[in-house]
Amino acid sequence: MLPRPTDAELELLTILWSRGPSTVRDIHDLASARKPTQYTTVLKTLQIMAEKGLVMRNEEQRAHVYESALPREATQRQLAGDLLERAFQGSAARLVHGALSSRAVSEAELAEIRDLLASYEKERQPQ
Repeated sequence: MLPRPTDAELELLTILWSRGPSTVRDIHDLASARKPTQYTTVLKTLQIMAEKGLVMRNEEQRAHVYESALPREATQRQLAGDLLERAFQGSAARLVHGALSSRAVSEAELAEIRDLLASYEKERQPQ
C-alpha cells in the first residue's frame, strides 16, 4: 500500500487525474492558478512523490512527464479507509453520518447514495 498523500501532494494528484500525464511546468501553471506557489516547490514535491511511489516519472523527454501511480478511485478508497479507522473507529455508519451532517446534501446526491447502497447490498447477497 502506498503512503497517504499530504494535502499538497493531493492537490498535485488532483491535477494529474484531471489532465493525465503532465510536465512540471503544466502542473505548476495549474497549481499556481489556484494558490501562488513556486515552480521549484512543485518540482520538489513531485520528486518526493516519485520516491514514495505516488507518481511515476517518464524521463525519456527533455521535460520529465509525471503521472499518478494510482487512479483517483484507489487513492480515494485508501483515504476513506484511513479516515474511517482514525476518526470513526472503523464504523462506516458513523462516517456516513458525519459526512451527511457536515453540509447540505442535494437530492441528487442522496439518490446516488441510495443507489450505491442498493448496489452494494446486491453484490453481497449469496449467489
